[in-house]
Amino acid sequence: MSKTTFGVLVGNRGFFPDHLCESGRAEILRVLEEEGIGAITLSPKDTKFGSVETWEDAKKCAALFKQHNDEIDGVLVTLPNFGDERAVADTLRLSGLRVPVLVHAFPDDPARMSVTDRRDSFCGKMSACNSLWQYGIPYSLTTLHTVSPDAESFRDDLRRFAATCRVARGLRGIKIGVLGARPAAFITVRYSEKLLERAGISVESLDLSEAFGQANQMQSDDGDVQRKLDEIKAYVPAPGVTEEALLRMAKFGLVMERWIEANDLVATAVQCWTSIEEYFGIVPCTVMSMLSNALMPSACETDITGAIGMVAMRLASGKPSALLDWNNNYGDDPNKAVVFHCSNLPKDVFADVKMDYQKIIAASVGKDNAYGAMMGRIKSVPFTYCRVSTDDTRGVIRAYVGEGALTDEPLETFGGYGVVHIPGLQRLLQYICENGFEHHVALNLSQTAAAVHEALSKYLGWEVYWHRANGV
Repeated sequence: MSKTTFGVLVGNRGFFPDHLCESGRAEILRVLEEEGIGAITLSPKDTKFGSVETWEDAKKCAALFKQHNDEIDGVLVTLPNFGDERAVADTLRLSGLRVPVLVHAFPDDPARMSVTDRRDSFCGKMSACNSLWQYGIPYSLTTLHTVSPDAESFRDDLRRFAATCRVARGLRGIKIGVLGARPAAFITVRYSEKLLERAGISVESLDLSEAFGQANQMQSDDGDVQRKLDEIKAYVPAPGVTEEALLRMAKFGLVMERWIEANDLVATAVQCWTSIEEYFGIVPCTVMSMLSNALMPSACETDITGAIGMVAMRLASGKPSALLDWNNNYGDDPNKAVVFHCSNLPKDVFADVKMDYQKIIAASVGKDNAYGAMMGRIKSVPFTYCRVSTDDTRGVIRAYVGEGALTDEPLETFGGYGVVHIPGLQRLLQYICENGFEHHVALNLSQTAAAVHEALSKYLGWEVYWHRANGV
């Protein structure tokens, strides 16, 4: 995961003790460095203590942020004293940055409330937020209204905000590849390419015939083919899988690798059912699993919006995402369910895994044409789930997000699977059905729902439901 960098704006107001800006700036920069977050900010040579108070200060800070536009993922506004609310808003407007903004205020010490040490950041934060609201600049808040930079809650806020920044910035201007036509029966994965384009997400298509043609032209002893074959064998145990099937996977994987590189794709969605099995003789699951595990999500059944949910959580967590079905009830427990795919899940989500043939599709295409499925149980850990969808009739992109835990309760089945516990699950399932969401859901072994929700709703402007245990 690449380093996150903030533009840091230190607010100041002259008739408040401005020496607090010097110490406050140093403290903030120290904490950011300890958290591995880069900082771009004015120096004391540029303005008094490197703070922003006047119109001239705002212009200097905005110019600095513009100069580093490609590096800045978000802006941290920190108020060691009351701060000048207009200078804060002017800086952000002049900078032209379209990134998340976090507003932070230092706490006062009741034992140091004299004229020389009183901050009044408590009040100044409200004024800064009011000005940003008037300017139409979206912003985020710390969990506590005022908080010391050394407090663990502030460090948690920084981590969450960094994840929000990565999602908001990372989803803008991306390209996702769709390989093959939508399977005829899967109208549930229909989506609006035009709405995604309006949101800065482009779709690059490749016909399966082209992929098969490129793969069939490859010589089995080609160096790149052999390299990919070695990667597959090293990736996952494959007892009983034929050498011929592994070689086909290597060729197919090489086609996808070259296509991704040539088009700068960040994710893919593949047709699978049933052309690849019938006309090329494999299931592409292992190839797709390897991509997802390398943080290039690959979704089943040309589910482009499913892939977007995978990308969002990958950006937030730096971990691979999987795409699964909300598949079965788990006994009579209303807060538990079985998630399943047949499967192309990334290796890192499994507790144990091996390659085998895909048992469902083998019944129609034969076992020898169905090798390549990733089989095993998902780890029993907390997770975040996300589903992105386009509502073509209203012209909006929408999503839902939430968190739960994968359990270790007994379950004997095939494919990639797990038992999930989600408080208020029946309420979530009703929401999914009442609002016409798809049966696929993206899953990530992290707890990043807050960051994903904030990025998608506040900074991308999508309609997002955050499912929380208390129903709020």
